[in-house]
Amino acid sequence: MSTERFRLVLVSAGTSDPSSTQLLADRTADRVTALAARHGHEVTTSGIELREIAADISTALVSQLVTPRLRQAITALGEADGIIATAPVYKAGPSGLFTSFFHVLDNDLLIAKPVVLAATAGTARHALVADEAMRPMFAYLRTLTAPTSLFAAPEDWSDPALNARIERAARELVLLMESGFADRIKDEAWQSYQHEYGSAGGTETAIDLDTDLMRLATGGSAT
Repeated sequence: MSTERFRLVLVSAGTSDPSSTQLLADRTADRVTALAARHGHEVTTSGIELREIAADISTALVSQLVTPRLRQAITALGEADGIIATAPVYKAGPSGLFTSFFHVLDNDLLIAKPVVLAATAGTARHALVADEAMRPMFAYLRTLTAPTSLFAAPEDWSDPALNARIERAARELVLLMESGFADRIKDEAWQSYQHEYGSAGGTETAIDLDTDLMRLATGGSAT
């Protein structure tokens, strides 16, 4: 197997410093890096701490203005080969900061990208949030979510079962990145997706503007 270089991006919505949410992301990233190295690959890791761009996310939500800091985060995700997305749980769901960030992303940005979903909470009662609340949103964004999701309540950090799940999720992510599935979608099947007008950050260039429907949509008249 040839050596590959993967770009791994950690998205953390933790609001404290230090943050258990960030800790879970870091621990998972460490295992991804180690497992990839066993396969002869290199992993470059970068992080997006959403608390640092909270104002930028709010601005984008209400005005569609993308600030330079938010654009930098979006670019990092667009170039990522794998993503670890971690959120604290509030009111039985992922934090509003977490969901707001993914709400402002272009719907085409993450198509087929491998993602590990992870959540932290103060009680084990929220253990299904990653699968019941986060996974549907990432399905809408058409990502390739790893089968194993992660969850950590305070009592889990000393439980070997958490490390076992991290190991499994990390291995799944490495295998998904190795598959190159996202790149193959772009190369071979991109046109088979229904793209929204103006989607894909301007990379969807096959939209035919010279049709009756598009002339009407832009304020003209049909011929």
